[in-house]
Amino acid sequence: MDHDLDAVLTAVGPRLRKLRAETDLTLGALSEVTGISVSTLSRLESGQRKPGLDLLLPLAKAYRVPLDDLVGAPQVGDPRVYPRPMRHDGLTVLPLTRRPGGLQAFKHILPGEPNDRTPTPRSHEGYHWLYVLSGRLRVILGDQDLVLTAGEVAEFDTHLPHWFGNADHRPAEFLSILGPQGERFHVRASYCP
Repeated sequence: MDHDLDAVLTAVGPRLRKLRAETDLTLGALSEVTGISVSTLSRLESGQRKPGLDLLLPLAKAYRVPLDDLVGAPQVGDPRVYPRPMRHDGLTVLPLTRRPGGLQAFKHILPGEPNDRTPTPRSHEGYHWLYVLSGRLRVILGDQDLVLTAGEVAEFDTHLPHWFGNADHRPAEFLSILGPQGERFHVRASYCP
């Protein structure tokens, strides 16, 4: 039993290093997100420190992966994704993917209420695609203030300051795909009427 536990714990370091590489994070950036010191993160990745729940839980949250993925637990049960909604500033976000790094898909639900918040555009690493499912979505991209309606799509480099919100008092729903910097959307099929 002790040998199995040692093997599992030994495999955590390389798994953490791979996750960080896939998400293109530095040790410093990961330290800011998790509150774990850079030296501790480095020792975890190199196997010089044994991981405990106090370290694995913030790392699982930062990478948006189940704890089982960090320790390499075998898959059991139902393979379907059961998204856990997150709420932030009145917005409900449902993650639609479970794997770290690469493309991440989300469904966003804006409630039907007046949006009197002042837009605060932000920028970050990555590339973003939006698809409006219903309602009217106000999108600020740099100096542009746009309103997208159902069926409309936008894509942009996330270095451009951006913000999303309701365009009016009705609810809005949209899908977003966030990818790493340099990722571009490729259409491989076209419709010919």
